[in-house]
Amino acid sequence: MRVGTPGFVPARLTEIRAARRLTSMSALARRLGVNSSSVTRWEDGTSAPDADAMAALTETLQVRREFFLRATYENDHALFYRSLSSTLVRDINYQESQLRWLQEISSILQHYVDFPKVDIPDVLAGASYKQLRDEDIERIALDLRRHWKIGEGPCTDMVALLERIGVIVGSIEMGTAKLDGVCTWSASEGRPHILLATDKMSFPRRQMDAAHELAHAVLHRHVSPEELRMDLKQIEVQAFRLASAFLLPSTTYPREVKRPSLAVLETLKERWRVSIKAQIKRLKDLELIPEGYDVDLYKLYSAKGWNREEPLDDAWPLTEPRILANALNLIADAGVRTKADLLAVEFTMSAGDVENLTSLPPGWFSAPAAEVVQLKAPANREAPFDRGQGIVVPFARK
Repeated sequence: MRVGTPGFVPARLTEIRAARRLTSMSALARRLGVNSSSVTRWEDGTSAPDADAMAALTETLQVRREFFLRATYENDHALFYRSLSSTLVRDINYQESQLRWLQEISSILQHYVDFPKVDIPDVLAGASYKQLRDEDIERIALDLRRHWKIGEGPCTDMVALLERIGVIVGSIEMGTAKLDGVCTWSASEGRPHILLATDKMSFPRRQMDAAHELAHAVLHRHVSPEELRMDLKQIEVQAFRLASAFLLPSTTYPREVKRPSLAVLETLKERWRVSIKAQIKRLKDLELIPEGYDVDLYKLYSAKGWNREEPLDDAWPLTEPRILANALNLIADAGVRTKADLLAVEFTMSAGDVENLTSLPPGWFSAPAAEVVQLKAPANREAPFDRGQGIVVPFARK
């Protein structure tokens, strides 16, 4: 008599199906060569796969056996993504599964390294997001810039800023241009995680997507999943307004719009690194153009074919998140754990999955760890100064 695997976690099977874009249990059953009712029972918890079935699952789905024996990374916080009626459920489920894996990887690595402390101020001070007015959001954008000491000029790298203030960021190809990014707070870590898409991505769009997800982390931390479903439109409008106000501050950007033409906005795109389309919306929000003039600009914008690709979209390379990749390199290079140990003990998904989510180069786990080599000081040469510690020299006061 065959006995099912003790400790099998049914939710893990649902999760890996989403991660591999298998939309139905019958599709997985066909891959495994088993009856679809067997997969149904495994996933609803009425039975568990035996040893042979477990071997087939791990090989087919490219995970370790332990993947199905660990609890899923549960999170009771809402997941913020721009829901589109044309977006396939398969794609949304895939994005959510990848975000959960990002959180799982982050949680594991924090056993070994200290990530930057979360520095996201409570801008609502106990108030509800439902009470926010446009002028409140404009003020919050300026307050955040002052808090993070980035001035009121262009923010040239949103991903670097996110990681500096303690946000865990991942970026992957979603397989569709209809998904931009997703954000949620981790209850156990007390920090936000953001997953950005790389599909058909330009640097200005990456900037806006990153700022948009940061806006959710700032304004909507305590929004419940139920509130998100009911107030999705209002929540998305607030996130876009804060992202725009943060990237194009009301105190400085309007002064540079000498004439609201597409040629001027193209020039400003080079400086502010915000898309022309987003700038048109910003001009309308700040009432810097006459009523209806934005419609004329959008028509001309479409006539130029800029809906497909704007000028300067390829002017800057995409910035990759570095926190997780740096942590893994530090762990391996310092000899704290070998790459093989990490795969065999800590991570249950495949090496490719971890490399993809942490922005490591493909094959990183199979490459040898770097050896730390120190230069040998000449025995007959006296050091001209103490090299053991740097000296901080303050700027002269004017």
